[in-house]
Amino acid sequence: MYNTHAHTRVMQNMGSYKIMDQDSIMLHGDEEIIEVIELNDAEPGPDDLADDLEDVDFEDGGDGEDNEGWETEDEMEAEEVEQDDSELTFSKHTGSVFCVGLDPATNAMAVTGGEDDKAYVWRISDGEVLFECTGHKDSVTCVCFSFDSALVASGDMSGVIKVWQVDTKEEVWSFEVSDLEWLEWHPCAPVLLAGTDDGNMWMWKVPGGECKTFPSPACHGNGKILPDGKRAVVGYEDGSVRVWDLKKGNSLHVIKGRDGHQGAVTCLASNKDGSLVVTGSVDGSAKLINTATGKMVSVFSADGLRGTGSTSQEETNSVESVGFCNILPLVGVAYLDGTLVIFDLATQTVRNRCRHEAGIVHMQWEESSALVSTCGLDGALRQWDGRSGNLVSEYRGHAAEVLAFALNRDSSMVVTASGDHQAKVFCLQRPDR
Repeated sequence: MYNTHAHTRVMQNMGSYKIMDQDSIMLHGDEEIIEVIELNDAEPGPDDLADDLEDVDFEDGGDGEDNEGWETEDEMEAEEVEQDDSELTFSKHTGSVFCVGLDPATNAMAVTGGEDDKAYVWRISDGEVLFECTGHKDSVTCVCFSFDSALVASGDMSGVIKVWQVDTKEEVWSFEVSDLEWLEWHPCAPVLLAGTDDGNMWMWKVPGGECKTFPSPACHGNGKILPDGKRAVVGYEDGSVRVWDLKKGNSLHVIKGRDGHQGAVTCLASNKDGSLVVTGSVDGSAKLINTATGKMVSVFSADGLRGTGSTSQEETNSVESVGFCNILPLVGVAYLDGTLVIFDLATQTVRNRCRHEAGIVHMQWEESSALVSTCGLDGALRQWDGRSGNLVSEYRGHAAEVLAFALNRDSSMVVTASGDHQAKVFCLQRPDR
C-alpha cells in the first residue's frame, strides 16, 4: 500500500512534486441483499478467510517485454553518487519511482510504479523486466502483489486500476475510479480494496469484478485491512477514523471530535492481531485506538518536537509513518522533521529518539526483531535498534529522496524507490536480532 498523500506532502515541502462475526451476516448492495455469509466466532485461519470471501456475492460494478531495465555500477551514467551500497540498480523508469512491492510467496520479484505512468514487474536477482503493466494515464502511485503472488495490481493517480496474472503476464481485470489514494489486497483471498479522493472505499472480487462500495465522509483517506481479513480501518482528511465491517458494509466505530485528529490522517498501522491501531496526522499527533471498542486509548506525545498536537499547519510537525514492533511492546512514530520516536506501549512514554539528517518518509519494523528501518529526503536507508535507539547501519546510493521501500521476509534485503528515477536492491547486514 502506498500512502499517496503522505508522499505528496513530503514532496511539496521540497518544492519538487510534479503530481506527484456473529454467526451470519447479510451483505447489502445499493439496492438489494446479495448473500448470507457465514462467519465463525472462532479465530479464523487463512484458509477459512479465503473460503469465506470466495463465497461472497458482490454487487456488479462497472467496467511485457524482456528488456533488461538495470545497469551495473560501472555503466551508470552522469549523476553518480559518491557512495553506492546497492547490489543492483533498476533504471527502467524515466521519472520518479513512487512505490514498490515484493511478491510475498517467493520474495523473488518486485513491482515498481512511477511518475512516467509506468509499472514494471522485474526479477530481483538480475533486474530483468518480466513484464510491463501498460495502459496507465497518470503517475502510478500504488502497486501490490496478491497474498499468493498470483496477481499484481497497479493503480495510477487518475484512478485507473489494473490487475495482471503474473504467470501469463496478461491483464485479467481493470477498473476506473476517481483519483486513487490507496490500494491493498486482502491478506488471504483474491479481493482488492481501494480508497479514492472522494472518501469512497471500493472492494472487488478479482478477476470476476463483482463490486461493493462503502459510504463516505466525503473526504479522502488512507486505509488498511486488519489481519482478521474481516475489517478495515480508514483515516480521513477531516481527522476521523472509521473501522469498517467488510461483510456488512457498515462502519463499526467512528472516532472523531476530541478522540479524533485535528488534521488530516496521514498514516496508520495495526498490531499483529489487529486489536490496536496507531494513527498519525498532520496535526503532529499519534493516537492509539482499540479496534474492538472504537475507543481512543492514548495520545503519543514527544515533548520538544515542534508543534506536536497543534492545530496550526504552520507549526505542526507532521507524522509521516507509524508502526508496531512485533516482538516487543514498542511503537515507532516518524516525523517530517527527521525524528523517529520509539514509544513504550505499556507506559506510553518516550523510550528513544532517532535523529535523521532530513525528513522521514517511511518506517517499517522487521517481522521478528526490534530493528526498524527508515528512509527519507536525504536519500539514505537506515536501520535502528528500537531497544537502544542506536543506529545499526546506513545504506546510500540514491541521488535523490527515497520515497518508499519494501523489506523481504527475513529482512536480509530491501528494495527502495527514489526520486532519482531508480529502484535499488540493498543486502542488509545481519546484526544480532
